[in-house]
Amino acid sequence: MMTFPKRYLIVILTFISTSVCYIERVGFSIAYTIAADAARVNQSTKGTILATFYCGYACSQVPGGWAAQRIGGRKVLLISFVLWSLTCALVPLDPNKVTVLVIARLLVGVAQGFIFPSIHTVLAQWVPPHERSRSVSLTMSGMYLGAAAGMLFLPSLVKYKGPQSVFLAEAALGAMWCMLWFNYASDPPWSEHPKATAAGFGESLLPVKGNQKVKVENGGISGRTANIPWKKIVLSLPVWAIVVNNFTFHYGLYVLMNWLPTYFEKGLQLSLQEMGSSKMMPYFNMFIFSNIGGVVADHLITKRILSVTGVRKLLNTVGFLVASLALIALPIFRTSSGAVFCSSVALGFLALGRAGFAVNHMDIAPRYAGIVMGVSNTAGTFAGIIGVHLTGCLLETAKTSDSDLSSPDSWRLVFYIPGYLCIFSSLVFLLFSTGERIFD
Repeated sequence: MMTFPKRYLIVILTFISTSVCYIERVGFSIAYTIAADAARVNQSTKGTILATFYCGYACSQVPGGWAAQRIGGRKVLLISFVLWSLTCALVPLDPNKVTVLVIARLLVGVAQGFIFPSIHTVLAQWVPPHERSRSVSLTMSGMYLGAAAGMLFLPSLVKYKGPQSVFLAEAALGAMWCMLWFNYASDPPWSEHPKATAAGFGESLLPVKGNQKVKVENGGISGRTANIPWKKIVLSLPVWAIVVNNFTFHYGLYVLMNWLPTYFEKGLQLSLQEMGSSKMMPYFNMFIFSNIGGVVADHLITKRILSVTGVRKLLNTVGFLVASLALIALPIFRTSSGAVFCSSVALGFLALGRAGFAVNHMDIAPRYAGIVMGVSNTAGTFAGIIGVHLTGCLLETAKTSDSDLSSPDSWRLVFYIPGYLCIFSSLVFLLFSTGERIFD
């Protein structure tokens, strides 16, 4: 009887974890936007509150990679979920209590900042090289499925049960995932994989004491000093190529995730409740294209049609350039179908590009995947802080000038900025990225 490989279960559980995280993020933007509009909160204040999450998120990215490397990604992932779920369960959603919301969003941001470095550490331990693209793409596509589910169901939940119900639903989902992870996840059984090192998989750090790490070697366990090459990481051009593209990806994603509800409501005069399932299409498209990118990348690499470097550059370039065109075209369309189509193409092809830059951490530094992911995701988080807050300021400025939020002129710069960033980032990745291992 064929047994179900444990690594597949780990990938499925990490996929569910990213789905739940993004239900929380989309849920907050929907619930807070509706509550804030009812309380007549201005756009600049809304931008500040929405961006607060990313301040906490930025602070814990690199510490998250370090913690996952030292005590194990499995444990850190569980702790982070417990912390943000408790915060959602205990904090009231009152847009007039700005200080409370700022502290709560900082705490949730800090807790969730440990999640993706931990996931990369776990996947680097469990997943062999020929499965990396589709495993990482599937795991990360959970973000988009979660965002799609949030956009589809949560506006109705707010309508019938109120904004606070979103927080309670998110906390319940987080608690259920914690139970699944606690019961079914485990560290890799190193002693059962004597060929793991030679195959290039299972090279992340295991939880150890002091400054020692454990590595599978010739079927046994050996210890050696775990000096993380910080200087080499910081000065590496391939790492910076990942960092720049991570920044751009998250700039576009977070701006659309946090401000697309406002664009539909204020820019196009549409009701989220009345838009039906169409409002979830941009994120569902990301889910589809993310997995297409992973499968295509692994196929091209396994069949040796292209080198790893060639595959990463091809998918990253195609994804980001098509996304740039869709973002620049978005404010031109003034109908719901046109806006949904452009935003779907933009986010879908950004997700396709993840099979380029987002898997590249494991190509160049499988042993330090969590650390490099923490560094690049810090840049992505700063993109959220800058992009979400800047968008609020741009829209507030538009309201005080001759135009209002229903005018395409008010939104043009909002979408042009990530569009042009996509072009710049794709050129950086073409010039400086590599699929070869550069960190021993």
